[in-house]
Amino acid sequence: MDPSSRPSFIERLSSLLMREPEDREQLLHLLHNAFERHLMDADALSIIEGALSVADMPVRDVMVPRAQMDVVEINDPPEKIIELVVKTAHSRFPVISEGKDDVIGILLAKDLLHHFSDKEFDLRGSLRPAIFIPESKRLNVLLREFRASRNHMAVVVDEYGGVAGIVTIEDVLEQIVGDIEDEYDFDETEGTIVLDNSGSYRVKAITEIADFNAAFGTHYADEHFDTVGGLVIHHLGRLPKRNEVIDIEGLRFQILRADSRRVHTLLVDPQKGLPLTVTEE
Repeated sequence: MDPSSRPSFIERLSSLLMREPEDREQLLHLLHNAFERHLMDADALSIIEGALSVADMPVRDVMVPRAQMDVVEINDPPEKIIELVVKTAHSRFPVISEGKDDVIGILLAKDLLHHFSDKEFDLRGSLRPAIFIPESKRLNVLLREFRASRNHMAVVVDEYGGVAGIVTIEDVLEQIVGDIEDEYDFDETEGTIVLDNSGSYRVKAITEIADFNAAFGTHYADEHFDTVGGLVIHHLGRLPKRNEVIDIEGLRFQILRADSRRVHTLLVDPQKGLPLTVTEE
């Protein structure tokens, strides 16, 4: 049979969806049917499910909350701003005047390049307009507005007009593609600590400190945080990035999965072969 005459992916999927679904539940059932019949892979299914989910999700569910906002104060000197940019690795920053409720604009990190060519860098004159949105705005609407306006950040306000947080286009896109299963994901039936093929251990960030201590023979305190993810964030003093590595009292932690809001999965290397009691793959 001529390979060119074989039905395309779209044609095969269309034949499966020939009976028009009456609601989202039926649509998802048909999509899972397509996955089970190998008409689409797990990545494609996850992306479609993520795209459908953003229509029901309000901004408040994905925003970076006010307490975790990295902001620039309008009177900060360029040197201090550059230090913040290097430390956080963000590309955009809300600029405030009297406090976090007084956002006067957005600073793009690339605009700081003018500081090196022009010693009279004008922070106020470099600001882009801040876009304010309510906590209840749906993510699909926000994504459409981001694309139309070419803005990548919005300031989220509560019902009283106070700043509740910020949201970026990356936060929205993560809801669509951020949960794609990869080699670092756990099956729901697996334990929170699993032996990796490399001899290290994959650990869910939500693993409680007490359980981690019992498995690894460690003595991490849990006075200020309850989970392993909290332990890593505490020692770094910020949210870590994927593949970042940190040593904590004899154990090496590598960040396998993380987004702008939380840590998901860690790779732990005992380094000294501490005895463990965990589930092997």
